[in-house]
Amino acid sequence: MSVWTRIVELAARAFDPEADPPEFNEECAPRPNDVGFTAAVIGLAAKMAKADGCTTEAEMAAAAQVFRPPPGEEDAFRRAFMLAQQTVLGFDSYAKQIGRKYRARPCLLEDVLDGLFHIAGADGAISDAELRFLEEVASHFGFSELEFRRIKATNLGPDAGDPYAILGLLPGATMEEVRQAWRRAAAENHPDRMLQRGAPPEFVEIARDKTAAINAAYARIREELSVGAK
Repeated sequence: MSVWTRIVELAARAFDPEADPPEFNEECAPRPNDVGFTAAVIGLAAKMAKADGCTTEAEMAAAAQVFRPPPGEEDAFRRAFMLAQQTVLGFDSYAKQIGRKYRARPCLLEDVLDGLFHIAGADGAISDAELRFLEEVASHFGFSELEFRRIKATNLGPDAGDPYAILGLLPGATMEEVRQAWRRAAAENHPDRMLQRGAPPEFVEIARDKTAAINAAYARIREELSVGAK
């Protein structure tokens, strides 16, 4: 029985935000077959898709890209997604559950946010309601305001946010601080790292886009500081 079928058949338990936290050992990954985690992430994605009033087919397709239901389980995944939209639980219940379980794995939590950004932007634009949703989720995950600004800026592209936010810095940082932040961000978001973790192709593409934004931000700050030093 696949995880998707289990989510549908055991929905009452799978979508329970009070489920016991799992034990895990792998960095940046949930416990294998952690149905509660999968259900909570589906719940977040489903609730966010309705944050602006409706769920589009593009958003549903993007969700399927992120979760990758196996062949023959697409209908089970769609039922799980629709079930999550109908549950009376608020999105904060799912966000708190995930944050409580995996607070010690911020890279996993950032992957979840990246996936939510991917789904939110599937219909061509991320609405203000979806951005507020994402910011609240990030807060429940334990990310600071500055960290969310960085995650948002790298997902929306270098032209949509200031370069310091993309590197997780505040204006006024020294060139050495900028260089260190750039190296750290580039290493953490390198596409090869996602490939090593067995991430789906869509996440590897997200990593490529984030890396491009990180490099563009670094180049822009370096140019600005170079001009200012003359």
